[in-house]
Amino acid sequence: MAGTGLDSGLVSQDNVAKILDQALDAGEGLLRLTPTWVPRSFLHPGRRIKLYPGDLYAFGADRGGIDERWFSSTTEAANEGRVWHEGLSFCLFEGKKFLLKDAVAEQGNRLVGAPIFNKYNRWPVYSKFFDNMGPIPHHMHQSAEDAALVGQEGKPESYYFPPQYNNVDNNFSYTFMGLEPGTTKDDLRRCLENWNKGDNGILDLSRAYRLKRGTGWLIPPGVLHAPGSLCTYEPQWGSDVFGMFQSIVEGRYVPWSLLVKDMPKEKHQDLDFIIGQLDWDKNVDTHFKDSNYIEPVVDSERSGSGYTDKWIVYGSIDGKQLFSAKELTVEPGAKCILRDNAASGWITVQGKGRIGKLALQTPAMIRFGENTEDEVFISHEASSRGVEIENTGSEPLVGLRYFGPDAHSNMPQNGAWKNNA
Repeated sequence: MAGTGLDSGLVSQDNVAKILDQALDAGEGLLRLTPTWVPRSFLHPGRRIKLYPGDLYAFGADRGGIDERWFSSTTEAANEGRVWHEGLSFCLFEGKKFLLKDAVAEQGNRLVGAPIFNKYNRWPVYSKFFDNMGPIPHHMHQSAEDAALVGQEGKPESYYFPPQYNNVDNNFSYTFMGLEPGTTKDDLRRCLENWNKGDNGILDLSRAYRLKRGTGWLIPPGVLHAPGSLCTYEPQWGSDVFGMFQSIVEGRYVPWSLLVKDMPKEKHQDLDFIIGQLDWDKNVDTHFKDSNYIEPVVDSERSGSGYTDKWIVYGSIDGKQLFSAKELTVEPGAKCILRDNAASGWITVQGKGRIGKLALQTPAMIRFGENTEDEVFISHEASSRGVEIENTGSEPLVGLRYFGPDAHSNMPQNGAWKNNA
């Protein structure tokens, strides 16, 4: 398709510097972002991310329904037939738009902080709402080493199930994760050999966990998972690589091409190579839940009278702090100073108020192409200085924000929720 109109009023990369300075000065280091919608041709939208029902196929029915909204993203969605900006966030200032990706390229130190920009030369993470009617195929995301074979980056990710976006369970609020301990590579090989015979039976080798609102999971690279039907907030590394290992989901055929799309072409029929991209030990971990499950932990250092800040994604993956996320709740009439000393992407999930000089309002419904007041990029500069957040409404103001690598010195370790159990 030629386009969607979402990029109407876009300022070219060569002219971003001036408007970026104006936007940052006016917003005191905060940038207003517009909704970034992403369709998936092989999935069925769950209808909970506030998009007007008549706009679910705004990219075209052939592209599939819109089941994702990406936040503070400088990562392109790896979809066939994609529009040029698919997955990329737009900043909005005085009726004009510019790419967050171009803004970071222009003033990376100011926006994401010198340590991140000097190491990655970009904002290397993103988050999204992932919203489906039913489960998706059992799949994995490649490690950094395996993704590099096709010029991509690996993708660890995480889940959090916000109660505000989960008024209904939809069709299957369970997620298959990993493989049953004792599963062999020969067992999995037979599933791949049976791909074209119908359901290849891979779920018989796995176990499902019931999804619980207000909790989450860490998903390392190379770990199989078949996300269930709760609407999910997903902080993750800035990549869209994956390999689908399940041949049929809810009666829908999954083409082999979605298994091997991020593998070298000469390896597309090499079953040993394909299986070798899995982290076998993590998949058959006898204590899989203990290793990967998350419940929120209150950050007492950054909570006070009338406001509570909780860690909702925390812990390391292979010893590295790659991303994290927090949930801030401000009670009616209260205000607080947010000082994380790190850049973050903010999305409002309940209530109304303000962040600095920018209004915050949780929409009831969004038309495709319509701008909202629920999403903000908090620059490293603003976060280090401190940003005032105020609840001006009659219900709690709740916002989720996610961070890049090595953002915190006080982040809880894996399993910290057990101390509060």
